[in-house]
Amino acid sequence: MHEMSLAGGILRVVKQAAAREHFRRVKSLRLEAGALAGVEVRALRSALEAIAPGTCLEGATVDIDEPPASAWCLGCNSSVSIRERTQACPRCRGYRLQPTGGTELLVVEMIVHNDD
Repeated sequence: MHEMSLAGGILRVVKQAAAREHFRRVKSLRLEAGALAGVEVRALRSALEAIAPGTCLEGATVDIDEPPASAWCLGCNSSVSIRERTQACPRCRGYRLQPTGGTELLVVEMIVHNDD
């Protein structure tokens, strides 16, 4: 499962931040999975829940935002929002779109504390 690997990467990022910033637990974690990131959000949430026990993510609330992607339309020379790569331009209905954003999986925010 691709999302299990992603969850492991997110946990590594959180552990590195914990070592650097000296916190013990994450109360809340907010992620952003762009529409073109290739992430199945429910599977990622399940993977994070599976790896959380015994880590600084145990008991954390995880919110995953799914913003639309952006693309440059070569047909009408404009920037547009899209939800998937195969979508037509919402302005000119052409299919010559170059993605310019929404391909990322980001850790946006962590609320942490040092209590056990």
